[in-house]
Amino acid sequence: MQRRLTGALFGAVLVSWAMLAGAQALPRVEPEAVGLSSQRLALIGATVEGWVAKKELPGAVTLVARRGRVAYVHVAGWRDAAAGDALREDSIFRLYSMTKPVVSIAALQLVEDGRLALNEPVHKYIPEFKDMKVATESVDAAGNAVMTTAPAKRAITVQDLLRHTSGITYGPPLQTKTLVQKMYAEAGIWSQKWVLADFARALARLPLMAEPGTTWEYGHNTDILGRVVEVAAGKPLNEVLDERILRPLGMADTAFQVPPQKASRLAQPQPDPYSGQTPDLIDLTQPATFFAGGHGLAGTASDYLRFAQMLLDEGRLGRTRIIGPRTLAWATSDHVHGGIAKGGNFIPGPGYGFGLGFGVRLERGQSTLPGSPGEFYWGGYAGTAFWVDPKEDLVVVFMTTEPTRRNAYRAALRGLVYGAIDN
Repeated sequence: MQRRLTGALFGAVLVSWAMLAGAQALPRVEPEAVGLSSQRLALIGATVEGWVAKKELPGAVTLVARRGRVAYVHVAGWRDAAAGDALREDSIFRLYSMTKPVVSIAALQLVEDGRLALNEPVHKYIPEFKDMKVATESVDAAGNAVMTTAPAKRAITVQDLLRHTSGITYGPPLQTKTLVQKMYAEAGIWSQKWVLADFARALARLPLMAEPGTTWEYGHNTDILGRVVEVAAGKPLNEVLDERILRPLGMADTAFQVPPQKASRLAQPQPDPYSGQTPDLIDLTQPATFFAGGHGLAGTASDYLRFAQMLLDEGRLGRTRIIGPRTLAWATSDHVHGGIAKGGNFIPGPGYGFGLGFGVRLERGQSTLPGSPGEFYWGGYAGTAFWVDPKEDLVVVFMTTEPTRRNAYRAALRGLVYGAIDN
């Protein structure tokens, strides 16, 4: 008994030391100490509070860190407007596609371990992806949409999943433009009741939107990547993320399920003031069976700030190393240049490329958003967003629960933050 007790205490000490050594909260300072203007940053709060007052936004948590220190924290609005429960800094948000960068880093960790390679075919890990078909859609003489399929010219690779060039798409409720996307609906692909292995097999039976490696097409790529990570690591995705990223970084409130003791912290949507409709979002309080690498995590703003600061600090937070600096530089470089078509659905937009899980800024101009070459970012369907600007030594995390006008909020926040940089 004494030996077991001593071992348990020793393990607790190790965990506590790891938290103190590498994953403690970033220090907080006055904005001027890191070259930011308090007066200009205050405009962020005034703007967000204006959105809340008009009921366009239920609430938001905004964190701005520069030079490794938090210079601005703003919390406004409601965690649950119907219940009259105010938002707090430790409120939990549905991350949706901000799950993707976390899972992408996990895949790259396995690359560093020699257990995964980007040029490998996905069917090495998921055999059902061996003989994929590519759809071609046209209109017949009667004006009806028709579809034919042909064998893919090459296999989908792990790199294709990371950079969204596999030909896999999204179906309803996000996209319903094509016959392929309608097939996704018929197959129940968007259901949250899957087990990841079964989900991957079901998706492999559907045709691709484009030849692998030819077109950037936003879709369930990172969900399939999550299954590849499971097979390569030999354990479920939630365990991989917990062991290799979430616990080492001290992201204690980030997981695929919000447990009962934390459910009262989960931010909820509210009815839209113009349509009257309440956004239909995933219920993450139910027991998790589908560890969706593309959209399944929930977490706090401060948790994600740790992750983003690690990315800014070249893969390390304090004394905790998550990924190598050269690997991270490779991941945040453009991987969709050359002969890859970006099409009309290239979410990063003008002035951007796409790396291995991140939109990557290539040009100072072209984009409608301010930013620096080398900056990288992503956002989530429910309105969350983050970006990392190495040139400015800057990290911004924005958490909310309002998908309808998310792009407008993100654009406004960009202008407000860059306008607050003094030197």
